[in-house]
Amino acid sequence: MEFLIAAVTIFLVGFIVFMLASHFISSVIEPFYIAAFEKPVYVHFYLFPKQLDERQRHLLRTRFAFYKRLSEKRKTYFDHRVYQFMAHYTFHGKQGLVVTEEMKLMVAATYVMLTFGFRVYRFNVFDKIILYPDSYESTLHDRLHNGEFNPAVKAIVFSWKHFLEGHESSSDNLNLGIHEFAHVVHFYGLRRKDNGAALFASRFERLLKEINHAPNRQRLMESDYFRNYAFTNSFEFVAVMLEHFFETPQDFKRAFPELYNHVRIMINYREN
Repeated sequence: MEFLIAAVTIFLVGFIVFMLASHFISSVIEPFYIAAFEKPVYVHFYLFPKQLDERQRHLLRTRFAFYKRLSEKRKTYFDHRVYQFMAHYTFHGKQGLVVTEEMKLMVAATYVMLTFGFRVYRFNVFDKIILYPDSYESTLHDRLHNGEFNPAVKAIVFSWKHFLEGHESSSDNLNLGIHEFAHVVHFYGLRRKDNGAALFASRFERLLKEINHAPNRQRLMESDYFRNYAFTNSFEFVAVMLEHFFETPQDFKRAFPELYNHVRIMINYREN
């Protein structure tokens, strides 16, 4: 009994020390580190990582090129985040659509891919995912939509048909899942105070200045590289850029290397 009490005491003391050290690093040291190196001190650390079962991992390996390229260690991080996403956010099928585990996995993996460079990744600007079988009438604009992020009701909405089409065609730079979750990242990044959001906001500000510089903007528009919808506003430009970043990264890097690097730093992206 005494041994058990001693073990529990050591564990609790160690945990408290770890939490205090983590807080000190993130609140005192890390802002300076980010300013110097434009990346966080660390991203992935999980005391008790959650695991997906083999069937779930098989789906990720066969349906997500991003996941397949990860090292085995980073696959365990990805698995943990997918598990936590599905546990943390609720899914709602509309118009008779039955939400399956495969649907949840595909939505979760798309989000985790986009936010894999953020230490804080369960953003609180949404709490539900609503899936329609096809295009639906938006309550925001009274017209048919394929997807949207509605921060007022903390919802991400997808037409499942168009979500799948975007995922299965991986080279046309039209990916509904990436596009709508990019709006989430953008919205969160400009409004929250954690260090990942601060990195996003600071790099985004620099990016915005460059693309709004008249000669740069003219070159972007004349290149026809990004579809015209990208120039609607800064939110749409970021979303379209991230579609290109994940679907055709080599083309993006060749066409606009400086812009590509801005995006890479903004979301703290690293290969495998």
